[in-house]
Amino acid sequence: MSETASISTGIAQRYASAVYEIAKDAKAVKAIESDLESLQGALNDSEDFRDLINSPVYSREEQGAAVAAIAKKAKLSQTMTNTLALMASKRRLFVLPALVKTLRDTIAADKGEVTAEVTSAKALTKAQSDKLAKSLKATTGKTVSLQTTVDESLIGGLIVKVGSKMIDTSIRSKLNSLQNVMKEVG
Repeated sequence: MSETASISTGIAQRYASAVYEIAKDAKAVKAIESDLESLQGALNDSEDFRDLINSPVYSREEQGAAVAAIAKKAKLSQTMTNTLALMASKRRLFVLPALVKTLRDTIAADKGEVTAEVTSAKALTKAQSDKLAKSLKATTGKTVSLQTTVDESLIGGLIVKVGSKMIDTSIRSKLNSLQNVMKEVG
């Protein structure tokens, strides 16, 4: 792991721990979970938002004002709004993606859940998601929540990550393996 990544992870863990403890004491963990969904959606959908949190061009004040406006529009909880404002004032918004992931993992661990990152070629139907979650629950022994993404380059199949384990049944992966075997033969 690179040094920058480990620094970001450490910062994100400290913020996540603080936010979780505050939310737990205030019995507002559900609100934080809703905030995380909103923030993840913004991170996935808005290139401008990603630029805002990563670019050194924006001043602390500009980042703070932008984050306050986003928090108001997204109706984020006061705890998350204050955390984002603090992160902006300390120029730490670049760790927001890691904060979202770490906070999700912390909440899931406290509930006895595990999050599975699922990448599929097409969006999973409700029935497929339920069947996959049930199968993963039988394997892990914990309640599994799915975080799904779509990557059409997989052609078909799934890539499932649970903790440090990864199962890749994608057609792209199988084609790459076949290509490598053919290179060895020829």
